[in-house]
Amino acid sequence: MRLTSIHTYPVKGCHRLDHDGAFVQPWGLAGDRRWMVVDANGVGVTQRETTRLVGLRATVRPGGLSLRADGQPDLDVPEPASGEPVAVRTFRNRKLPVPALPAGPAADAWLGALLGRPVRLVWLARPTRHLAAADREHDTGDQVSFADAYPLLLANAASLDALNGWLAEAGEEPVPMARFRPNLVVEGATAWAEDDWVGRSMRIGDLRFRAAGPCDRCVVTTTDQETGIRTKEPLRTLGRYRNVQQKLLFGLNLVPVDSGPLAVGAPLVIEP
Repeated sequence: MRLTSIHTYPVKGCHRLDHDGAFVQPWGLAGDRRWMVVDANGVGVTQRETTRLVGLRATVRPGGLSLRADGQPDLDVPEPASGEPVAVRTFRNRKLPVPALPAGPAADAWLGALLGRPVRLVWLARPTRHLAAADREHDTGDQVSFADAYPLLLANAASLDALNGWLAEAGEEPVPMARFRPNLVVEGATAWAEDDWVGRSMRIGDLRFRAAGPCDRCVVTTTDQETGIRTKEPLRTLGRYRNVQQKLLFGLNLVPVDSGPLAVGAPLVIEP
């Protein structure tokens, strides 16, 4: 088994970046989801509510972020060095607010034009807890970015092949791995082998990770990550074959145990 691709999403909900290597930090890959678009109430704006975010290309640069989108001028956004933090939540039902720094009016106006609504861009200067300990089977403490719940998401290429086989049987088009927005993709395992990795330790290259649990999927998986067009698949088929206690499962949440560099091609070893 080996690691075949690495991906980050600098702004929560934005288009992915593909990497040959990345640095693993306690709260996830360096540069992954440290920025978030929020509404007037400080609640994260994601692809769940607007597919226009697929058009947002964000690139991390030293000391800031570069934003690109069709029909708009490129914009460089520096990491806020000062200013009064604002309380934000990744989702409306999250009980724990997180202090984040506003990026400023230029970024807000740029993103407002892209999304067609008033929004703000905020930066998570220091990763912190935004889920109570009891809300996760494996608590990560304060070591998480603006990710939904866990620092990293791993996906198994063979499981996607199996899912696409079910879609073909139903007369539906296959879906690419991008629909599931993973950080790490592995190959060489059997389909759904990741179900047996839950609660175990693993090594990818020289780094250790803890498999925190399966990932429950939402409507974002039905969104074409290039066009923003939304359909009913693959969520409908996941509901038929991968419905476990009313959760539609695809992918595995990971918590880093070690920090350090990780590269495509690194071997994956599941520890006893």
